[in-house]
Amino acid sequence: MKTEERIIMGVDIGGTGIKYALVNSVTGEMLTERFKKATPKPATPQAVASVIQEAKEHLDWNGDIGCGLPSIVSNGVALSAANIDNQWIDLNVNEFLSKFLNCNVKVVNDADAAGLAEIKFGAGKNINGVVLLLTIGTGIGSALFVNGNLVPNTELGHIKFKKDTAEKYASNTTKKQKNLSYKEWANRMNKLLAHLERLFTPSLFILGGGISKRYYEYSDYLQCNADIVPAEQDNAAGVIGAAMAFYA
Repeated sequence: MKTEERIIMGVDIGGTGIKYALVNSVTGEMLTERFKKATPKPATPQAVASVIQEAKEHLDWNGDIGCGLPSIVSNGVALSAANIDNQWIDLNVNEFLSKFLNCNVKVVNDADAAGLAEIKFGAGKNINGVVLLLTIGTGIGSALFVNGNLVPNTELGHIKFKKDTAEKYASNTTKKQKNLSYKEWANRMNKLLAHLERLFTPSLFILGGGISKRYYEYSDYLQCNADIVPAEQDNAAGVIGAAMAFYA
């Protein structure tokens, strides 16, 4: 049975878009359409909070909100800022958004949120061992699980790789900027997956984010010792997981 106290507004704050919906955090069911608004430029805390307020009004929602933020998040405090303004760094985001939006808000790393949804309701369900989700979009996020337990804030898109960072080498943004074919992009992803295999020896990679919707375009080019699957919840995992994280 759905109870009001377990229905949460999930918000996925990305570098280009802010996605949101009402979610049953127990079942992972989205109770509304997943909506999207453009991420403001610059993506300051005040500007992003204003967009979430508009989204809240759009859904006519006055309850609790869970947010996925592209940042290392420790006890509600943002310790980094990826594809958002540096004003987020060292901000107690839980307190700031709760006060701005006049409701209870809990914030987690955005890729961790997507991972929570995929582990409980998606491609990682009932998978033991090491599972690594990569969200591939404006940048690359990561969520690492060991026997279903989250290792938070891995942010593997920012590790040094090929003279830069992993996300500068193989994100969807890089694919578009360099006009790479899916085969060319998959060759880059294979090199990154091989590196991550050496570090973590996962039994399963889950590829999520915007590019997961086109998995059939490049799946034949991917080569890895571990199994590779697309995120079952596509680009909705971040919204669902953000709502789940409110009670996690």
